[in-house]
Order: sequence, then structure tokens, then C-alpha cells
Amino acid sequence: MERQEQLIAVVRDLFNKLAWLNKFKMEDSLKGHTPSEVHAIEYIGKHADSNVTKLAESFYMTRSAISKMTKKLLEKELIESYQKDGNKKEIYFRLTEQGNAVNQIHEDLHEEFRKRDQAVFEQITKEQFDGMISLMERYSRHLDAEIKQQGIDAKSE
Repeated sequence: MERQEQLIAVVRDLFNKLAWLNKFKMEDSLKGHTPSEVHAIEYIGKHADSNVTKLAESFYMTRSAISKMTKKLLEKELIESYQKDGNKKEIYFRLTEQGNAVNQIHEDLHEEFRKRDQAVFEQITKEQFDGMISLMERYSRHLDAEIKQQGIDAKSE
């Protein structure tokens, strides 16, 4: 197996293991909320003036899919919509008190998972971290360019 294939296989396997390990605790703690909803709540909690377009770009989903999801979040009273003075066209989202509570549970779970895995990361040098981060960022930029080259534009669907 080529080194490139080996690296991608290791990353995929690592991601799948993390997803499996975290899944049961996440599902138990965040009953009634899909992973996409929870991640949308997280995004809205971290980014002021979140809107459908920004969410679609961030999640590589269509605006239509994001609109459906935000409608559900509005119905569940996890987010609320608002408009800015002078711009009655654009609709923005912010978390409600209930949305903040869901977001806090999610953040607490991530902290628990970080602590669980801390022993591995304590053994990694700054140079190793820098190299891995650099590789992942470079690969991400390459994939962004490929997406753009193929004309795939989640914002327009």
C-alpha cells in the first residue's frame, strides 16, 4: 500500500474509532438531537450572526438542507431568529437558553473525550503537532481547490 493510501486509511480508521467510542455517550446525553443539529448549535454558539449561508458553507451542505435543520431547531426552541436594523432581508440565528444548555452538554462531552485521550497527546512534541497540523491544513486546502475546480458549490444548491 502506498504511503498516501496508508495515511488516508489510518485517518479514516481513527475517525471511525472516535465516532464509535463517542457515539453512545453523545446519543445518551443528547437524546432527541441529531449530530447535525448538535453541530449546528455548536456553530451558532461560536459564531455571531450565523445564518443559513454561513452554516451551509461550514458544513458543506445545501442551503435547503440547512434551512430544514434550522426550522427544526427553531421548532425545538433551541435557536431563535433575528434581523439586524437596516437589513430586513437577512435572517440570523442565536442560541436560546435551551440551546445554550445543549451546547454546554456537548462541550462537556468533548472535554471528557479530550481528557480520556490526553495521555496520547502528552507524548507528542510541538514539532510533531506542527507537522501533522501543517499536513492536514495543506490537504484541506487541496481539497478546497478540488471542490472549487469541479464547480461543486454547496452555497448555490
